Amino acid sequence: MHRSVPERNEATSPTDNGPTPPPEAARRHPTLFRAIRRRRNPPLRRSDITVTDERAVKRAVKAASLGNAMEWFDFGIYAYLAGTIGRVFFPSGNETVQLLSSFATFAVAFLVRPLGGMVFGPMGDKIGRKKVLALTMILMAIGTAAIGLLPSYAAVGFWAPLLLILFRLLQGFSTGGEYGGASTFIAEYAPDRRRGYFGSFLELGTLAGYTGAATLVVALTAWLGSDTMDAWGWRIPFLVAGPLGIVGIYLRLKLDDTPAYLKLGEGNVRASEAANQVETTARGDLAKIFRQHWRPLVLCIALVGAYNITDYMLLSYMPTYLSDELHYKESHGLLILVATMVVLMLIINQVGKLNDRFGRKPLLMTGMLGFLVLSAPAFVLVRQGSLLAVSAGMLMLGLSLVCLLGTMSAALPAMFPTSVRYGSLSVGYNLSASLFGGTTPLVITALIGATGSDMMPAYYAMGAALVGVIAVALMKETAQQPLEGSPPSVQTDEEAAEMVHAQAPTPKF
Repeated sequence: MHRSVPERNEATSPTDNGPTPPPEAARRHPTLFRAIRRRRNPPLRRSDITVTDERAVKRAVKAASLGNAMEWFDFGIYAYLAGTIGRVFFPSGNETVQLLSSFATFAVAFLVRPLGGMVFGPMGDKIGRKKVLALTMILMAIGTAAIGLLPSYAAVGFWAPLLLILFRLLQGFSTGGEYGGASTFIAEYAPDRRRGYFGSFLELGTLAGYTGAATLVVALTAWLGSDTMDAWGWRIPFLVAGPLGIVGIYLRLKLDDTPAYLKLGEGNVRASEAANQVETTARGDLAKIFRQHWRPLVLCIALVGAYNITDYMLLSYMPTYLSDELHYKESHGLLILVATMVVLMLIINQVGKLNDRFGRKPLLMTGMLGFLVLSAPAFVLVRQGSLLAVSAGMLMLGLSLVCLLGTMSAALPAMFPTSVRYGSLSVGYNLSASLFGGTTPLVITALIGATGSDMMPAYYAMGAALVGVIAVALMKETAQQPLEGSPPSVQTDEEAAEMVHAQAPTPKF
């Protein structure tokens, strides 16, 4: 009996993922090769699909978003009290030098963020998302509350800025595990078709944290006055972080870990052989992240760099710009920013719905092009100094930013497979934030001082946006698609049944 045995290097992988079988063999044995293809690429089964529990998804989103709000409340306090921090912790003399020193200390926290990402990210891939997110919350609360207890430069001299730097480093280290973990947590809980909508709540939390910090600083300044704020009032916002941190820790520890992570641990995801191969690889390997996932990592760094420069320029630096360059009272600049952020909070979830419907890339491109085209006109308006002109200029920048805010938290986690998602995103995000985000106030202040041009924030944002446009053009569209290395995630059993039925072979008669 004669059997045609194809050579091993040609016919043993007759699928789209391997070498094509010899045409003659495929014609002579069609049934055999159909069976091989089916075995290597099994059809989707009902048990492969995750049907989300809407109540669990909402609890997860609430915990991640509220925790994120508390983290950025802590971080925002420092930015909005930069002038006061400069006067309290650094030698008196040149006000610009004091401000630069304060912003340098702000930037110091970003130096250790990549280290925090490299520690907490792989840890989150090994021991679970929720435990690491609770740990980052604890460290941030300790760091922020400790700053509120520090003695001033007048009391202890150079020990004051040294201790300030120490606790800023603790804040930065903890933040290194926050965004990557929180965005991964929501992305892995959310159904595929609504990941943009649920992800937008994470940045709603960011805006709420910044808004809460700015509102508290304004209220205290109005109540106590500038002299009292410099004397002891500045401590209050930092000390509030302790109780808020306890609330965030409680919310995060109450949750189960994400369905995608739990299935990864079971090792029973069988949507396809390729998914199995991805999900059973070793977790938390930094070398693997840089070696095997360097392309999405580089793209992530470019996207986050553009996003962070524009974000910190508007949400952190702008009140200082208004007070230092346009001689606004600090509280007035903060009030305009609060009003802008409230508008963004009202529409950010609609941006999440839009990127679910039309895709991540169109919304991200809209935001990047907005900063590229509108930054200069917006700052021309801001420089006019009137309340209406300043508000209009900041709103123009804010509407561009909200397109990025409402989309990034769904787009970035989808760039990496489940087994290394927390680690890869934490590393990429924090490397970029360290290089570009936290340095933004410092760089802009230095550029204005060197050039004498108060249009430098606009030019800096435009340069970042140009990089962002290129990065968005190169990224893959991931809207309404399963996360890489995870099975599809749907909202209802009916949706799961429809998905299985759509992949069933058409019967032949």
